[in-house]
Amino acid sequence: MDKTELKRRTQRFAIDVIKFVEDLPAGRSLNVLSNQLLRSSSSVGANYRSACKGKSTADFINKIVIVEEEADESIYWLELMEESGLIKSETIIPLKKEANELTAIFTAIGKTAKVNQKNSKNNK
Repeated sequence: MDKTELKRRTQRFAIDVIKFVEDLPAGRSLNVLSNQLLRSSSSVGANYRSACKGKSTADFINKIVIVEEEADESIYWLELMEESGLIKSETIIPLKKEANELTAIFTAIGKTAKVNQKNSKNNK
C-alpha cells in the first residue's frame, strides 16, 4: 500500500466514524465517548498527512508514533461503547477491525522507520 492509498484509507476511516457517530442516539455518556472517538479517528489521517511531510526521519518517526497512538485510542473508545452496552457489538465490528488494522500498519511503519534510521546511522 502506498502513501496515497494509506491517506485515502485513513480519511475513509474518519468518514466512516463520522457517519457512525451521526447515527448514534443522544445520551450524556455516548456524547462524551463519540466526541473522543471523532477526535482520535480524524487525527489518524491528519497526523499521517503531517508525517508524510516530515522534515527528517526523526520527525517522521515521531509523527507516525502519534498516528499509531490515535488509531489505538480509537479502538479504546469503540471498546468502551461496546463493553458498556451503549452500542451493539455488530455495529462496531467494522470500525474496530479497521482501527486495529490501521494500528498494526502504523506500528509496522514505525518499527521499519526506526530500523532504517538505526542502519543509516551505523553505515556512516
